[in-house]
Amino acid sequence: MALLFGCSLCAQQAAMDLSPADTGAAPAIMKYIVGEIVISGNKKTRKPIILREIPLQPGQAYTLQDLVAKFEDARRQLMNTTLFHSVIVAAKGFNGNVIDITVSVKERWYLFPLPYFKPVDRNLNQWLVEQNASLSRVNYGAKLLYNNATGNNDKIRLWLMSGYTRQISLGYDRLYIDKAMRWGMRFSFAAGKNRELNYNTIHDKQVFLKDNKRYVRNFLNTQAELTYRRAIKTRHSIGIGYTSEVVEDTIVQLNPAYFEAGRNRIRFPELYYNMTFFDVDYIPYPTKGYAANLLLSRKGINASNNLWQLNLKALGSWHLSPKTFVSAMAYGGIKLPFKQPYFNKRFLGYGDVFMQGYEYYVVDGVAGGYLKTTLSRELFNFGIRMPVKGKTTDQIPVRIFGKIFGNSGYVHNPQPGENALSNRMLHSAGIGIDIVTFYDVIFRLEYTFNQLGQNGLYLHRKTIF
Repeated sequence: MALLFGCSLCAQQAAMDLSPADTGAAPAIMKYIVGEIVISGNKKTRKPIILREIPLQPGQAYTLQDLVAKFEDARRQLMNTTLFHSVIVAAKGFNGNVIDITVSVKERWYLFPLPYFKPVDRNLNQWLVEQNASLSRVNYGAKLLYNNATGNNDKIRLWLMSGYTRQISLGYDRLYIDKAMRWGMRFSFAAGKNRELNYNTIHDKQVFLKDNKRYVRNFLNTQAELTYRRAIKTRHSIGIGYTSEVVEDTIVQLNPAYFEAGRNRIRFPELYYNMTFFDVDYIPYPTKGYAANLLLSRKGINASNNLWQLNLKALGSWHLSPKTFVSAMAYGGIKLPFKQPYFNKRFLGYGDVFMQGYEYYVVDGVAGGYLKTTLSRELFNFGIRMPVKGKTTDQIPVRIFGKIFGNSGYVHNPQPGENALSNRMLHSAGIGIDIVTFYDVIFRLEYTFNQLGQNGLYLHRKTIF
């Protein structure tokens, strides 16, 4: 729509520029003044939340080229809120050089009361292959996800979990709490206990202790956060937290360095600053643009836990053709001082900090990072019609990408013990397929080779749920 609008406006501008050209004068650059911005389709989302993402202001004047670019920026920003299935930003009408704008959105479902079933292992391959898909290593229960709860792009999360971990957790995130729509807040609470605990790393593998009669770990974690978002692409967060962990004496006997100085209990406050920047076409699966994240934290105030931590992530994606793009992702981190208990030395292979091809390993340490490069091409883009027409959409979108990739990384560990993957360069490469579908669910099927002479097929899943 925006492209068609731009083309018709080009013709209009060209016709208006003929007269100055005939007299030999330089043609004036036509500017259009934004009039009314009309929003439709937002049954739940409040209008100010939508307007906050639109880089156009009524009364301001823009050239044709700027308007076309702003239309696309607005569509992209609104899609990246993850509030909508689709967004159309287009010209609504003209009154001389005043242009009215229409923004049409299709909202997603926001309320999800769902059963919960998830393996606790770091990835699906570890659970399926190394743990033989053991149901004893699964968390199950119920969860309530309520996105856009009050129409202000706020989120409520409630987990009631049993199985491997018995846990209750509650979180609330509101993007804006002030009229100027710059300040926001978030808080979270989690408490639980486990019968099994990863107490050490030997030969670059996690080692566990399980007790069927009693719980070997009890934990509590709370966080409160204040956020600031002056413009559109950057968000700053300052937070405080409190963590309490207690483990059985058996854990300390097996690994006296699990906590500092042979303790079986640790309690500490946390203060952190987090900055995120997104200028990409689609945050869950970017094919064009840049993103970055910086996290600086201080955990503990005395000898029982003394940790400064800095993490940096950066992503860049560039289109080589309409369906082909290359991307590079870098990660780096450091923990100070270098002498840390095992509790603070988890580095590579935990959460989303991992190298492809090393899914069966973890690399502990206090400093390091990696670089991942990928060449991808969109192979298919289609929709599957739903058997029952929904209120917001009647199709399940599916995009399939083929890719080749390579990884290089390094982790420094001053006390590696019986582990060989730290303090050396690590490399891997492979091919794969990414499937992007409904509600930002992403499946990654990858065949990877690493420098240990190992290769295998790995499955990863990423989802907002």
